[in-house]
Amino acid sequence: MFKKSLRHTILLNIGAFILVAILETLSMWISKDKFDSTYSFMKWNLSYAIYIMGVIWVNHFILIPFVLDKKRYFLFGLLLIGTIFLAATIGGYEFGKDYKYTFKMFFFLFYTTGTGMAAFFLRRNRIIQKENIEKEQLQKEIELKYLKEQVNPHFLFNSLNSIYALSRQQSPETPDLVMQLSELMRYQLESSKKDAVLLKEELEFIENYLLLEEKRLSNRCTIDFLINGDLKSLKIAPMLLIPFVENAIKHGARSTNEQSTIDISVAIKNASLNLIVDNSKPSRISVSERKGLGLDNVKRRLNLLYPNAHSIEIDEKTNRFHVSLSIDLTQQYKNNNS
Repeated sequence: MFKKSLRHTILLNIGAFILVAILETLSMWISKDKFDSTYSFMKWNLSYAIYIMGVIWVNHFILIPFVLDKKRYFLFGLLLIGTIFLAATIGGYEFGKDYKYTFKMFFFLFYTTGTGMAAFFLRRNRIIQKENIEKEQLQKEIELKYLKEQVNPHFLFNSLNSIYALSRQQSPETPDLVMQLSELMRYQLESSKKDAVLLKEELEFIENYLLLEEKRLSNRCTIDFLINGDLKSLKIAPMLLIPFVENAIKHGARSTNEQSTIDISVAIKNASLNLIVDNSKPSRISVSERKGLGLDNVKRRLNLLYPNAHSIEIDEKTNRFHVSLSIDLTQQYKNNNS
């Protein structure tokens, strides 16, 4: 990487030198007849280009990194003016051999050096911005991977709790539920390797999970799951919606022996998903009931995957818990392709 950057810098400066030499030659072409020969004309232009680029190189590779970047602004100003004055004095003696030409050359070098500094800082700022974007993208990928990995144990822990509860009741449905759980885990493991899955598959996964929970909760919880709209070939980040469903069951129906309800609706319109989860809350909540990390996790994933393309409202009342989520499902792919 260092060798590639050094080679790019060398080629860039060689190109800049050639460009300055060509521009200087073209600007003096009208005065070509004042020179003794074509050789002396080309030598004069080449020498002038060397003075211009020499001052620029001293500024770029010595003064800026070793003086200006260390915030020695006054010293930088003195050294820069001194360098330009020295070059103008030597050049003035070589080309014009009088103080008037030295004075004229000083202001010309001052102008070209300022132009070179502007180009230098524009290029450096562009490189810094590119590096920052790459760092942010890398950090985003690392964080998303971490958050996605958190989903697996969280979901497995909640599902195993359901199977464990049924096994203690010696329910004859336990073997079937173990097989159903294995299918759910297979989908989760496969989807965790992807950036996006079909929305239809994700909703089928949620439906199967709800069927499993319905069997465990027996008759003390009424669950309604409705889907409206054309799913088409829409895609969504995997395991993004299930935490809202898990939260409704874990902190609603599971935490009480009272009769409870869970209403879940999904509406699709113009590639926009609207999810509403509304569940009853028990009149008494056990002090030992742990607050899961599922919602915090999914909020962070939403911010990373769908920035400025989602909205979420959570309304917690005494006996109800309501979540309303909207996602523009086209936004994730715009971000990935940019």
